[in-house]
Amino acid sequence: MKQAKHLAITLGDPAGIGPEVLLKLLPNILDSDNKATVYGSSAGLAILPFGGMDYKFGGGKLLIGSLEVDWADPTPEIGPGDLRLGAPSALSGRCAVESVKMAAADVLSGRAGAMLTLPISKAAAQMAGYDINGHTELLQQITNSPKVRMAFVGPKLKVALHTAHQSLRSAIDQLGAKSVADTLRFVSTRFAPMLGLKNARVALCALNPHAGEGGLFGNEEMALTQAIEIAKKTFCEPSSACLPEFSGPWPADTIFQRTSRGEFDIVVALYHDQGMIPVKLLEPKDTVNLTIGLPFIRTSPGHGTAFDIAGKWAADPSNALAAANLAFSLMG
Repeated sequence: MKQAKHLAITLGDPAGIGPEVLLKLLPNILDSDNKATVYGSSAGLAILPFGGMDYKFGGGKLLIGSLEVDWADPTPEIGPGDLRLGAPSALSGRCAVESVKMAAADVLSGRAGAMLTLPISKAAAQMAGYDINGHTELLQQITNSPKVRMAFVGPKLKVALHTAHQSLRSAIDQLGAKSVADTLRFVSTRFAPMLGLKNARVALCALNPHAGEGGLFGNEEMALTQAIEIAKKTFCEPSSACLPEFSGPWPADTIFQRTSRGEFDIVVALYHDQGMIPVKLLEPKDTVNLTIGLPFIRTSPGHGTAFDIAGKWAADPSNALAAANLAFSLMG
């Protein structure tokens, strides 16, 4: 008998749109083949105003119509009176982070095959005393993973970030041929195989306008050109079937459109917004955040907590649905 795939879903910040997205998501992804356990503050459901959905919670179970889903609450001491919709706080941050910790432990133990995380507030997590800049860094700490990268998967765009949650100044200051070459190799050995890509065509973004225009607008592209050469020489033997095609650095104002037309398979962006702006502009509802380098599959919708619309039943679950579908498909 075929064993059902099991997904660990974290609620995210209970003061944001996570609870609403979850309720809209679950009936669309669960059946006899796909199961899930939700990890999060049950108070997040209690403070959500009625929005016309038929759901009940109690005894560690969430009932949505005839659908029954297991629920694990790592912070049961935090009640509805401690949280307020649309208002991130130290308590909402603690709920979110502890949920991620509990879910990750269950995935590592084999109780679930993959993890889907709904959005957390980095500010709320910091208020709660957790020194993290986001899910990616938190999961790296939890799993003791030596290297991770943020990546995004959409119908036409596959993008990996060389640097993620840090200032633009620090990202530029840390650019170097060896570090970028390391990212290129990492993307080719960890990201491309997850997508079933062999001999992946990996395009590297330039930093400066027009890729520096021969040094007229900056010299950083010299290091990026070196990075490509290093990656080509050290990846694998030229006769190997796994040899990727590295190219660039390409001007960032055109490379994403070229990739969406099929000219390249993966784009490596140098900093967060360089990769995220085109992804969110071209494929806002379909792009999934996929963490590379963890010992398990982790996906997430490509949006935030949206505190401004929390409780208004206006949240779109499309991104979360895409993230769940990708997680189930990667479980095999």
